[in-house]
Amino acid sequence: MFEQIQRVPGDAILGLIEAFNQDTNPNKVDLGVGVYRDAKGNTPVMRAVKKAEALLLDNQTTKTYIGSHGDPRYGQVIQPLIFGADSPVLEARRASVTQSPGGTGALRLAADFIKTQLPGKGIWVSDPTWPNHLGIFTAAGLELSKYPYVDADNRLDFDGMLAAIKQIPVGDVVVLHACCHNPSGFDLSQAQWREVLSVVQERELLPLIDFAYQGFGDGLDEDAFGVRLFAETLDELLITSSCSKNFGIYSERTGALIAVAKNAEQMENVRSQMAIVARENYSNPPSHGGAVVTEILESAELAALWREELTEMRSRINGLRQDFVAALKPYGLDAKYACIAEQRGMFSYTGLTPTQVDRLRDEFGIYMVRSGRANVAGFSTEKLEYLAKAIAAVN
Repeated sequence: MFEQIQRVPGDAILGLIEAFNQDTNPNKVDLGVGVYRDAKGNTPVMRAVKKAEALLLDNQTTKTYIGSHGDPRYGQVIQPLIFGADSPVLEARRASVTQSPGGTGALRLAADFIKTQLPGKGIWVSDPTWPNHLGIFTAAGLELSKYPYVDADNRLDFDGMLAAIKQIPVGDVVVLHACCHNPSGFDLSQAQWREVLSVVQERELLPLIDFAYQGFGDGLDEDAFGVRLFAETLDELLITSSCSKNFGIYSERTGALIAVAKNAEQMENVRSQMAIVARENYSNPPSHGGAVVTEILESAELAALWREELTEMRSRINGLRQDFVAALKPYGLDAKYACIAEQRGMFSYTGLTPTQVDRLRDEFGIYMVRSGRANVAGFSTEKLEYLAKAIAAVN
């Protein structure tokens, strides 16, 4: 039977990793892989995580299953992080957490829930969006469409976005990025969030908000503005959360699908269906990452350390954005690439063309995906001048 199976191209980013590793250029720079890197180019284990793991090693008493919804303690610490400690949504018991294998697992849970419980509903994603959105939603059998998000001048096309959302069929699902839009780095302002909310209400759409980078934009609470606005205003909402980036536990696959319903009774109905979806996908989520997050957020000392480290990471990325644009000034390119300093999160839509990206790779050993998306956390202060010179050479 396997003789009929055709080989397909590998993942573009994984291919970049292999090519980067084989490159002998001593000045090579990896701007492709979507992980945080420190000034030395490493993806470190946060100090708060190491301390939490030490406590778990000493105190953990079992490795039994944690249930399809995951550890209840994990849900109890994640909800205030997402909604705020004094959220009326939590007070009314309108929200439910299903722990998942990363944000990706949460998205697949959401997709399967929509397919089985909301049959016939299409799903709309931004153009561009995280490439795996397309794979996940299509694999779940959802009809996928796009709304514009970035224009030809590499700017946020909010007017185009709003006009397109106004045409989405009543009752469809619209995917929004809570902050640090992947891959563009362009985020909505608070005023723009309110405009989108009005259209969502008018069209009776179900928002699915992808919240993968909380704390990487402007702050934990600031980045949650859109999520909290929608949750406190709308009767129904889906949120996918990830701890991969803000806790630096990429390999532990820790996330959550959070559903908001009109009231506590409807929430229990939804929650029962979420358990079945999770059971049919992977039965139980992995426990270690969730236990680490719980250990940190239940401890005032560890939570303070974690927030301090997260602030350092966010400040480093935002500082690199400013420094990079400044490094382009001697070449007269600072105005052209000023948007990089305005964007938020790990990623940036640079505006570089596929041809320019190819030249950067072949001539300078600078690696990024051909869309021009760069991982800003891959920049280093020592190589900013080299990057600026290389970009000037291909412009």
